[in-house]
Amino acid sequence: MIPHLEEVQKKAEVLIEALPYIREFNRKIIVVKYGGSAMEDEELQKNVIKDVTLLKLVGFKPIVVHGGGKEISRFMKKVGKESEFVGGLRVTDDETMEIAEMVLNKVNKSLVNMVQELGVSAVGISGKDGGMIKVQKKLVNGCDIGNVGEIESVNPKLLYDLIENDFLPIIAPVGVDDNHVTYNINADDAACAIARAVSAYKLVFLTDVEGLYRDFDDKETFVSRIKASDAEKLLMSGTITDGMLPKLSNCIDAIRGGVVGRVHILDGRILHCLLLEIFTKEGIGTMIIRDEDEE
Repeated sequence: MIPHLEEVQKKAEVLIEALPYIREFNRKIIVVKYGGSAMEDEELQKNVIKDVTLLKLVGFKPIVVHGGGKEISRFMKKVGKESEFVGGLRVTDDETMEIAEMVLNKVNKSLVNMVQELGVSAVGISGKDGGMIKVQKKLVNGCDIGNVGEIESVNPKLLYDLIENDFLPIIAPVGVDDNHVTYNINADDAACAIARAVSAYKLVFLTDVEGLYRDFDDKETFVSRIKASDAEKLLMSGTITDGMLPKLSNCIDAIRGGVVGRVHILDGRILHCLLLEIFTKEGIGTMIIRDEDEE
């Protein structure tokens, strides 16, 4: 018998299982919101970038929207400036905005370099480029928290141009208002708005939890698949709290507002979580679907 034949055959079976998904998603736009622990751990970071690069190489059209909140907080601490949050959003005065934009640009170019080391052409941009993301000042319970933007519109022309010219866009969540003032944007909000604007086939949120639970304290209540209408009921029930609340709201908005296929919430701490969710029958996270798809 050929040495290691069984092991090699198992690898072939994995490729065969992935085939129908590769065929279904070929030339489809997939938006990946990249943040949390997956950005903090160097090994996880490399593997997420490998996953996204593989998606590009097998014919998908990925767009990456990244965060950088923890890195911004670290840099602010270095310069002796305390981070302040209201309603989960960073209070962003002019100095903080300058620091945030600098750090996000550093993160952005680092991700671009990782992708290009793997042989795929990437371009790092922010919502300011090409006037892509237009915002207005975001108020939290009537409170002005500085240069924090609420997205008004997304012009996807630059993204379409990059994709059609075989580039992988990597986007920092920064935008401008009508007066060309720069604003920091929540990365989840940016990913959702961009996915809607380009009618993405999939929107994937990489998080620090396994997915959605009906009761987070009871691991038996994990939700692997849920219709948008049921997700709305769950949202209104009051059982979803903390960071999952705005994330689930974004997922529902994306499904209702232009994402053609599904929205996924994945644990970015799991190696190759993107590939496991997209290319296997079982999947590993939570998938939000349109009501008509269930029917």
